[in-house]
Amino acid sequence: MISVVVGFGAWWTYFDITGHRQPRQTPAGTARWELAHLPLTAAVAAMGAAMVDLVEHSHAARTPSATAWVLCGGAAVVITSTMLVAATLPAWRAKRDLYRVLSRTCAAAAVGCLALDAARPAPPLLGLVLIALFLIPWWAAVTCRLRHEEAQ
Repeated sequence: MISVVVGFGAWWTYFDITGHRQPRQTPAGTARWELAHLPLTAAVAAMGAAMVDLVEHSHAARTPSATAWVLCGGAAVVITSTMLVAATLPAWRAKRDLYRVLSRTCAAAAVGCLALDAARPAPPLLGLVLIALFLIPWWAAVTCRLRHEEAQ
């Protein structure tokens, strides 16, 4: 169950911040948008593979090193790549205040993912902390957007 929610966390973070938004309509903007998706999709695939190992070792006292590295590193890449994709959107400039907060929040969440990798707690705890780390950017995006709508 935790593995599924971690996957949803990655999905929700991406789609709430960048999904269903078109890049700037320039050749460079489109190319950056496409290239920023490459590490994102690779990290999602790697995280999916690591989830199998996380479930397999769910009884262990510590998450195996390779599993923690792939899962936490993948989460950091997903969060960072999401912001790289966001930087290609017209809204990046139009809603500078929102994306400034989201950039900082995502950077902190990505660092948290790497710290979690170093700690290598038990698999269930690692999964729960990853869920929390994905919730941070999502929560920031929702609250910033709600504040922005109220100000208008």
